[in-house]
Amino acid sequence: MAVYYFWGEDDFQMNQAIAQLRDRAIDAAWASFNYDKLASDEAEAPIMALNQAMTPPFGTGQRFIWLADTPLGQRCSEALRLEFERTLPKLPDTTILLLSSHQKPDGRAKFTKLLQKYGEIREFGTIPPWKSDQIARQIEQTAKGLGLTLTSEAVDLLVEAVGNQTRQLMLELEKLSLFWGDRADPVDAAAVAQLVTVSTQSSLQLAAALREGNTERALGLVADLLNRNEAPLRIVSTLVGQFRTWLWIRSWLSGGNATLKPLPKRRRLGIRSGCTFCKKKSLPSP
Repeated sequence: MAVYYFWGEDDFQMNQAIAQLRDRAIDAAWASFNYDKLASDEAEAPIMALNQAMTPPFGTGQRFIWLADTPLGQRCSEALRLEFERTLPKLPDTTILLLSSHQKPDGRAKFTKLLQKYGEIREFGTIPPWKSDQIARQIEQTAKGLGLTLTSEAVDLLVEAVGNQTRQLMLELEKLSLFWGDRADPVDAAAVAQLVTVSTQSSLQLAAALREGNTERALGLVADLLNRNEAPLRIVSTLVGQFRTWLWIRSWLSGGNATLKPLPKRRRLGIRSGCTFCKKKSLPSP
């Protein structure tokens, strides 16, 4: 595979995958000649990337071209798409062309379909913090990659301490690996409690504090989350998801599941059959 498109919010996992792909392709002795990273804020960056990709590598190894933070997955001019369509089938085996973005590529766009035809699209998304089972599986898989096995109690502690932060998870597992050494038995909860700082500042606990009306605790949790560089939009997203879950559960438990059925499409749009005024003004029907 010569063309890759990496996208997602998990910068740590994405950068790890990029580093592995780059190190596998490039001869370290010729890296300064065969590695190019182009920023998306340059207007000519896509054309430059294609030109560099068609250039044979200097010395040994492959040529690695990285077009970083590109918006092409969401918007791409017809002229530029045609240039990619002309070039991608002719890329030499000595070239790796990588495009990366934080946003999901538009599956309906012709550019995305072109990438699917000639390359590989790979997602690096963060697990929602309330999906503790998935986070636990990710912890176990990451630990296995480092040659570590964990007891179920140790995994539970790491879920509470690290959550979906893959960078912190890797740091904590490397710390545990150094501490545990060559011992064959699994890492236990006592070792995790001794070495890993269990943080109780999570967006889910903020949601619980808000539900309980505990203003002082909620403000403290917000300050702690921001001090840990937690993205404000991610905090809001978690809160919205948690409160929506609680609302649905409460509605079902109270026997109001019949009221959760979606309204007819015409009703949701606020248009009443035969009402010309409502159709023009998009006003809600009385």
